[in-house]
Amino acid sequence: MSDSTPATKALQKGKVDFTLLHYDYDHDAERVGLQAAEAIGADPSEVFKSLMIELDGKPVCAVVPSDCEVNMKKLAKALGGKHAAMMQPVDAERITGYKVGGISPLGQRKRVRTALDESAMVRGLIHINGGQRGLQIRVEPKALVAHMGCVVADLVR
Repeated sequence: MSDSTPATKALQKGKVDFTLLHYDYDHDAERVGLQAAEAIGADPSEVFKSLMIELDGKPVCAVVPSDCEVNMKKLAKALGGKHAAMMQPVDAERITGYKVGGISPLGQRKRVRTALDESAMVRGLIHINGGQRGLQIRVEPKALVAHMGCVVADLVR
């Protein structure tokens, strides 16, 4: 597994400090984020999953704790839209350039508006996908927000 992905390159280019964690990805896991948390020995509320969503027909990314579900109404409101729905996996892969289970909010093929759940901001460090299955990035949420310019809002149920 390579440590160099579009996600890690984006952080390096932006001079954002981060640490990489490798783990054995379980293709059969029912909930990928929870499996990643267990594999790296982190609390599931510190491991954030990247969900690709269609908001009023346009792609957006929601980054929420792996032990939570995104609230589509809250996401739509946070990004100034009306209707949000999960994107089909094939569309998410085409837009991001990543495989499902390895989608990172960073370094996507097409840059999309991103919202980060506000719970990240009370943590010193969070984990996000590193752009491939079995790779997590540990990063300060404030640095991530500054680098990405993402919206921070209450996004979960």
